[in-house]
Amino acid sequence: MAAGSDPFHHVRDTSTWELPGFVLELLGRNSQFVMPSPLTKYMVLQVVAVGLAFLIFRGLATRVAGGQPVKGLWWNFWESLAVFIRDEVVRPSIGIPHQHVGHAEGAGEHGHGDSHALSVDSHHSGGHPQHQHSGQLSYDIALGHPADRYLPFVWSVFFYILICNLLGAIPFLGSPTADINVTGVLAVITFVHVVFYGSQQSGIVGFWKSLVPGMDLPPLIAVVLLPVIWLIEAGGLLIKHGVLAVRLFANIMAGHTVLGVFLGFIALANGPLWGIVMPASIFGQVAIGMLELFVAFLQAYVFSLLASLFISAAVNPH
Repeated sequence: MAAGSDPFHHVRDTSTWELPGFVLELLGRNSQFVMPSPLTKYMVLQVVAVGLAFLIFRGLATRVAGGQPVKGLWWNFWESLAVFIRDEVVRPSIGIPHQHVGHAEGAGEHGHGDSHALSVDSHHSGGHPQHQHSGQLSYDIALGHPADRYLPFVWSVFFYILICNLLGAIPFLGSPTADINVTGVLAVITFVHVVFYGSQQSGIVGFWKSLVPGMDLPPLIAVVLLPVIWLIEAGGLLIKHGVLAVRLFANIMAGHTVLGVFLGFIALANGPLWGIVMPASIFGQVAIGMLELFVAFLQAYVFSLLASLFISAAVNPH
């Protein structure tokens, strides 16, 4: 299909790169820049996204390590996003894994119990929580929230997706997350982490057994019904992660496709109609572009939120 008749031409991954004319002249080319095999445009942009994330958070970590408040709009922006994901996504979604909860009647050992039974006592000397005499177990703030152990993964996913999404707002670049292969790999990585964390918490056999809720069934019925339920739940686990890939891919690709279609209206208009279509198309593209900036943040948030919820279900089996 010719590029001009393909509305998805500008959002597909290719081995060519459409660059401004002055850049092509500097490269000594009169047409599109063709990258050496097996590189593709989205491969390069993913490396750019990883590099940007490393530079940003290496700089932020250096400033935080000094013990002083982070200063500057640039650094405050990224710090606020990191704190938001920690305090509003990971900690509330994952809560306190079962291994941190139990009865602590005069003892400091961790047991098993309801993850919502954990509390914090800020009146303890030194500002650290202590074990409650009511049988609740608290954690030590100085050691961090128990859910923080999952932060590196969720942070990595959130900021990688966010930067990939934002690259699409820059002319002549693109969003790697508009490719199902990229989002599919992200979903597979999330699935692997969910299984790994769940197996760490309950053991490999315990994690897969926990997919089936506890039910008091007669032996003859249990032999038939429980395997069926397990297959349904295991299939549901796979489907949920598959939906992660499709949701992110569809939202990002649809937005960029709409932008391309709006610009295409200008080329299709002729005569006096061009004077009406051109400003209307540009206005529509600017409006959709602003919406795309919001979607870039929203989809990164949704992916990290769902990943946190999946981890929570794995480490807090019922």
